[in-house]
Amino acid sequence: MTEMQVGAPELALDWHRTGRGAALATVVETWGSAPRRVGAQMVVSGDGQIEGSVSGGCVEGAVMVEAMEAIETGKSALLEFGVSDGDAFAVGLACGGTIKVLVEPVGQVLPEAVLTELVAARTARKAVAYVVNPRTSGGTLLYDGFEARFRMDRSGLEENGTFVAIHNPPLRLIVVGAVHIAQALIPIARLAGFDPIVVDPRSAFGSEARFPGETILDDWPDEALQHLGVDARTALVLLTHDPKLDDPALHIALRSEAFYIGALGSSRTHAKRLERLESAGFDQRALARIHGPIGLDIGAASPAEIAISIMAEMLLVLRTGA
Repeated sequence: MTEMQVGAPELALDWHRTGRGAALATVVETWGSAPRRVGAQMVVSGDGQIEGSVSGGCVEGAVMVEAMEAIETGKSALLEFGVSDGDAFAVGLACGGTIKVLVEPVGQVLPEAVLTELVAARTARKAVAYVVNPRTSGGTLLYDGFEARFRMDRSGLEENGTFVAIHNPPLRLIVVGAVHIAQALIPIARLAGFDPIVVDPRSAFGSEARFPGETILDDWPDEALQHLGVDARTALVLLTHDPKLDDPALHIALRSEAFYIGALGSSRTHAKRLERLESAGFDQRALARIHGPIGLDIGAASPAEIAISIMAEMLLVLRTGA
């Protein structure tokens, strides 16, 4: 199961339904050297179990106490920790950061129906925003209207004081071509939070021995992409150098919402690739979506260095839209 499927909302709903009681604690604002980003969540049960983190361990104990009280009283709480270096050290924020944490007991403040819909959207890989007034709590779900926040994975406060918690599907990386670069790229992608999938119909390349524990599909790339589906949270990396494998996959990718499409090859190889795609009916706007030669120009030489340049470019596109 992915992190999305077993996150704080899923646990909160399960604990609430089994009668243990649950409260969701969410970082809604930070200043200075806060250890967790806005939107980080922790779930607390009525009997004191916690999962997740709002501060990397700094103030979890204090949040747990407040959350258990919120479950008992049925009232939300907006907590603030830190302010000065001395005060921050007292609660574990040794770098002097300050955080605000919204605590919402499930059922009494955060409606079970809203949480159920949220969990269902996450399971279905559907991007959704939980929108709430931190002062009153008990928010609603919206599926559009926050395009920049969805793209950047950036929860935060709006100018009107409303807090928007972004729940995006897990990032996914589909690599076509089980070559040496892929062997280096897959573990890097996992560290960066992607769910990687390797596609290669050549069994000698896409083997368990070369990619231990990874999802490997021995289908033709276009068939694999049609089966997997390519959405706005998917990056596609083509590493085969073989037009018979890469081009059919590009035909599907260019008609999809994939946030990143990259193809290995020299400038000359890429120019020929673009000519073939243009002949197939793709216009210049579509062709401009392909990053080729793939990766940021960092002078990479080895497969590992090329993999790093690819991941850097993927993250640049994801976070900035470049």
